Amino acid sequence: MNLKIDFSVLLRDDYPKWIIDGVVTMLQLTAYSWLLAMAIGIVLAVIRMSNNRWAEYAVAGYVEYHQNVPMLVQIFIWYFAVPTLFPEPVQQWFNAQRSDFLFAAIAVGLCMAAYVSEDLRSGIRAIPRAQMEAARALGLSYLKACRIVIIPQALRIAIPPLVNHTVLLFKNTSLAMAIGVAELTYATREIESQSFRTVEAYLLATTVYLGISLLIMACGAVLETKFRIKGR
Repeated sequence: MNLKIDFSVLLRDDYPKWIIDGVVTMLQLTAYSWLLAMAIGIVLAVIRMSNNRWAEYAVAGYVEYHQNVPMLVQIFIWYFAVPTLFPEPVQQWFNAQRSDFLFAAIAVGLCMAAYVSEDLRSGIRAIPRAQMEAARALGLSYLKACRIVIIPQALRIAIPPLVNHTVLLFKNTSLAMAIGVAELTYATREIESQSFRTVEAYLLATTVYLGISLLIMACGAVLETKFRIKGR
């Protein structure tokens, strides 16, 4: 049996538009989820280093939940279960909006925030405790000392694991297809089901995912080198 691969099939009908729209949606979902993950991850890291036992327990519980429950389950919870907790008018508003994209971004962002907080926690541990004490002695509040002195250094130290988890976040956006988000994997499946060109469709998707993942890692390597040089 001869296997003939013909990528020109993907240029027919509306396939190119589906692919482009899928890539754009995938990148948007990645960007929004990443911003949410970074924002909440930083807050969680700051709370966890506050030496408040109950706050540490709460953050630890958050991290354990999001690291041990499959992300797909978390997406389902946000999309199918959370809206039912709101009044009927709010549910109708969600249905009228782009709720699948919204809840997918929230679910992925909240899940990856747990990993970001652990990356920053490791970075914070590498910073001498005397730096916080010196910042407080200069009159800075706890939050101001974290914002000006501790977190910037922790971010620089944690660049390698943060880049790895950014790639993981990017790849996990493909799970949003399960609730109908028309990102690249969803578009690929639609093209394959209509054209019956399985190899071409999924090879294209694989190439796009691989290319963007390598680009993220390359940018991370540049940042790591830049900040390592500055830190010397």
